[in-house]
Amino acid sequence: MGSLPKSTKAHAVCVPYPAQGHITPMLKVAKLLHHKGFHITFVNSEYNHRRLLKSRGRNSLVVLPDFQFETIPDGLGDQLDADVTQDTSFLCDSTSKACLDPFRQLLAKLNSSNVVPPVTCIVADSGMSFALDLKEELQIPVITFWTSSACGTLAYAHYKHLVERGYTPLKEESDLTNGYFGDKNRLDSLE
Repeated sequence: MGSLPKSTKAHAVCVPYPAQGHITPMLKVAKLLHHKGFHITFVNSEYNHRRLLKSRGRNSLVVLPDFQFETIPDGLGDQLDADVTQDTSFLCDSTSKACLDPFRQLLAKLNSSNVVPPVTCIVADSGMSFALDLKEELQIPVITFWTSSACGTLAYAHYKHLVERGYTPLKEESDLTNGYFGDKNRLDSLE
């Protein structure tokens, strides 16, 4: 029996940063794209994929034929028995160094498949910027998605003001406990 012909459906590959606060919003975007007719490949880190299967069951990620889950390593090695949140600083460094080649190989596998349509775009978490390196190589759009909440985005926007007003960096360790943050004069200067 021959293989089925490839679909001409748009195919988005979604790759979140491997932390829950990034995976959940990216999954919502993937579901919206799927609802609009896209074939979706959602790429988890191997570590988070194992945790997800362990918590939800082996068949929990068998959703629809045009919504599939794949994995790439996060660069931190095997932690088969671990069921903890990974250290963010190590994870950030390792994903930037170790994910590009496995991700490239996954995209090549998807593009050579006779079952799924060719990849037409990548939606990458801003923390997974290595995906931008493939834009020219694959000649497809790569969209970065900032998964921060509105509150988080607002805080990032105001960091500059905190530095300008001398609130950060702290001058000394005792500023954590000496009332530095509760100084009425300092708080009034924010108005």
